[in-house]
Amino acid sequence: MEDYREKALLYHSSHPKGKTSIEPTKPTSNAIDLALAYSPGVAYPCLEIFENPDLAYEYTNRGNLLGIISNGTSILGLGDIGALAGKPVMEGKSVLFKKFAGIDVFDIELNTKDPEEFIRTVKLMEPTFGGINLEDIKAPECFYIEEKLIEIMDIPIFHDDQHGTAIITCAAILNYLLLTGKKSSEVRVVINGAGAAAVSIARLSSNIGIKKENIFLVDSKSVIHTNRDDLNDLKKEFARETKFTTLREIMTDADIFIGVSKKDQVDVAMVKSMAKNPLILAMANPDPEISYPLAVSSREDLVMGTGRSDYPNQVNNLLGFPYIFRGALDMRAKKISLEMKLAAVNALAELARWEVPEYVSRAYNGEKFQFGKDYIIPKPFDPRVYFQVSTAVAIAANESGVARIQFPGVEAYREHLKKYRKDI
Repeated sequence: MEDYREKALLYHSSHPKGKTSIEPTKPTSNAIDLALAYSPGVAYPCLEIFENPDLAYEYTNRGNLLGIISNGTSILGLGDIGALAGKPVMEGKSVLFKKFAGIDVFDIELNTKDPEEFIRTVKLMEPTFGGINLEDIKAPECFYIEEKLIEIMDIPIFHDDQHGTAIITCAAILNYLLLTGKKSSEVRVVINGAGAAAVSIARLSSNIGIKKENIFLVDSKSVIHTNRDDLNDLKKEFARETKFTTLREIMTDADIFIGVSKKDQVDVAMVKSMAKNPLILAMANPDPEISYPLAVSSREDLVMGTGRSDYPNQVNNLLGFPYIFRGALDMRAKKISLEMKLAAVNALAELARWEVPEYVSRAYNGEKFQFGKDYIIPKPFDPRVYFQVSTAVAIAANESGVARIQFPGVEAYREHLKKYRKDI
């Protein structure tokens, strides 16, 4: 681990420092180029945009520029380490957007824990960006911040810690239901955790057919039930009438367990107590709520995923956020609608059922993948995810009425997507 630390520090500190840079996209090699790029030529697009603000998408980088904005209060695995210490994470997320979806990013770290100050600052930056990805903001403030920004801004706002995890999770659930023949309206779901990801998973699950009364959240104290008098407004939304108060009790006969909490919350006895053909998505990182080898050795009918790349069925947000924003930016969407989120869910679930090409296997040391209990979620290095999810989201943006431009058709849009991924 110490060796890995030294390698990581060297990786980040070698010249140029950090992980991102800015490069010009137009030639600036002579006096004419300079006159077009700046004075006097720059005046003409300025005047066009002044007359018609939508032309900013034609004459500037706004249509392909995303802001990743955080205050560093909930950095994955590190907690509240602050805006400055969280900057390497935001740079890393920027790299993923660029690598996997061709989206340019400014990472912006705001040194404030005041939600109102955060909201006002982001709102003031609206002319710069085509969309905002909120990142690593602690609950419950993250819910209020996102909801308020969606209300007052006219570009897509997306808190990936909430919705990204929920989208990938729901795709896995859809394929689990298909594999086992269970009905979404009949399964019982236990979610260990009550933060941003847990709440979003619970909400989105109810939009793929799971009954709200069959979704149970468990926080650090107990099951969130109606007899508790210590619940905030957010948790009250998920308070259920039940005699069970512990995670061990509520997992008995549950069909689905979703962990977005911390390691070692589940033991073998709890896994064995679940219903026939259960699903466990244990996503605590780096160590899940129960280890993959221990869980799968406890019963043969278990379908399991984690947040780790070294085991099957990795619930990886990388399958979602680059392509959700690709589709949203391309349609110049005013927001990311529920229909767009569900389109991403269904696109990912469907892709996992397709035959996996040889070139995907080569990206994973020749490992073969086939739809089944060990493959219910596509792999991040499958380039088809880029086309499948981006297209589905773009179509949904158009059909749900949040797009500023018309969807050009599948083939034309596919050609458009190729401009941003030179590697495929």
